[in-house]
Amino acid sequence: MPQPSGPSGPVLDLDRCPVLRDGVARSPRRRREGKRPQRQGGGHQQLLREGRRLPGQHEHLKACGSGSDAAESSPKRFALRVASWSQHIQDPASQRLTWNKPPVNVLVIRKIRDESLVEPFKELCRFLVEEKQMMVYVERRVADDATLANDETFGSIRNQLCTFREGYDDISDCIDLIICLGGDGTLLYASSLFQGSVPPVMAFHLGSLGFLTPFKFDSYKTEVAKVFEGNAAITLRSRLKVKVVKDLLQRTGRDQSSQSHNGLLSQRHTSSEAGKVSLQLQVLNEVVVDRGPSSYLSNVDLYLDGRLITSVQGDGLIVSTPTGSTAYAAAAGASMIHPNVPAIMVTPICPHSLSFRPIVVPAGVELMITLSPDARNTAWVSFDGRKRQEIQHGDCIKITTSCYPVPSICCYDLVYDWFESLAQCLHWNVRKRQARLTDISDSSDTEN
Repeated sequence: MPQPSGPSGPVLDLDRCPVLRDGVARSPRRRREGKRPQRQGGGHQQLLREGRRLPGQHEHLKACGSGSDAAESSPKRFALRVASWSQHIQDPASQRLTWNKPPVNVLVIRKIRDESLVEPFKELCRFLVEEKQMMVYVERRVADDATLANDETFGSIRNQLCTFREGYDDISDCIDLIICLGGDGTLLYASSLFQGSVPPVMAFHLGSLGFLTPFKFDSYKTEVAKVFEGNAAITLRSRLKVKVVKDLLQRTGRDQSSQSHNGLLSQRHTSSEAGKVSLQLQVLNEVVVDRGPSSYLSNVDLYLDGRLITSVQGDGLIVSTPTGSTAYAAAAGASMIHPNVPAIMVTPICPHSLSFRPIVVPAGVELMITLSPDARNTAWVSFDGRKRQEIQHGDCIKITTSCYPVPSICCYDLVYDWFESLAQCLHWNVRKRQARLTDISDSSDTEN
């Protein structure tokens, strides 16, 4: 079994990218030598020193470089080339992926328990290892699949694969490119593996829906070769930074002094240090708070930047990214938002109110969800459909936009790909065409 090799190429060149600029870290080689490079300000830092805010940048993003959220992560062999903004409006088509040096380490994620993906997986691995001389990383349970283990023709390739276990092995330092084989769940899983900076993701449509997987596997050699050459279109899919804080509020419910007359929480209730952070995650699609197995309505309070906005009585609440707006939120009646729009969506699930409509808030705000003091039961929360847990009185969920988006490689461009997915996967605005009039005199608007 070969030893994993860390990348040695240049790091991100993101002077014009306000979201990912601070996601740069030292390489494994430098870490082993014990040398810590000095972080240079660059164009981004210069703009901040001059007091100018980058387009689309919010207060919490501007401060990310100095906090723990900007912890050093993996060096990458790519750079996002973003052209100058005109009138502070960024052209989405200007987001391009270029390689400072050719990628070396590729993570291949395959949908588990789908035998139809065994052959495509073997073809891709053989292509990457033999023709492209790449170091391929796969999950251990994928490499240990009985079908692969019993295939003697694939044995030589299998022995060259680097394996890892989710939750045990950290591969964030050594991946240059992610290739997903399956449906949208494979991309969500890839996002969960990288809680900091995420390498570019290339997703092949081999699942059921495939809204987030624009590439067809029939031409995988050509498509992968194009990505290796660089200059590919990129969609920066924003993620949510979520904290679950236990015992932040009093177990017996908030007292009258905890809020002021205008609905603001006191400082001791908004500080994370007042409670215990039991979970912190990066979420690509949505955070779902629901009533769980209880037959009672869920009753939760929603705060925005420490101010009580409303109480939600119904089956639950969905807080989603623009990427997640086409998932559970769309089924709950929310609008579909292009992933390049900096926003957070708040969508009620079956609210017991005819006037409760989904809303969109700026990406820079912090949302906080707690159980209402008079709630009859607890609530349950899940993150991209995983890590489901119970929320009790005194607990809270804090949500804001993450500094680490998912760079998703486009098949054509980020506008065409999105509308193509709307049409092909969700059949957006599909209707039988109205027949044109053959005789103008048949029109009721025509005078006799």
